[in-house]
Amino acid sequence: MSFADKTITCRDCGMDFVFTAGEQEFYASKGFVNEPTRCPTCRQARKAALNSNGGMRDDRGPRPSLSGAAPRERVAYKTTCANCGQETTVPFVPRGTKPVYCSSCFDQMRSSGREAY
Repeated sequence: MSFADKTITCRDCGMDFVFTAGEQEFYASKGFVNEPTRCPTCRQARKAALNSNGGMRDDRGPRPSLSGAAPRERVAYKTTCANCGQETTVPFVPRGTKPVYCSSCFDQMRSSGREAY
């Protein structure tokens, strides 16, 4: 596959930047299918902003959505631990096809090398 330099407009600053043939080849080798939408300067600034607080806001709440959409509310489902029988909550819908463990039992299972889901 041959690649040719392509000019793209940055979605953040509006400046044009060149997506070089070499960069396109690199993207293709990594299996990336989307072209960059930000210039290298804006990409670097965005990464620095996200990494400066470990991806967290100053109040240590969840980081804001990058797409501008409202962040999703966390949902917890009540279930019973398959090991100790204690009621616990999990962030997924328990389907009943696999055992579900409370945090402490899950940690014990994982540290003992047994398979825990």
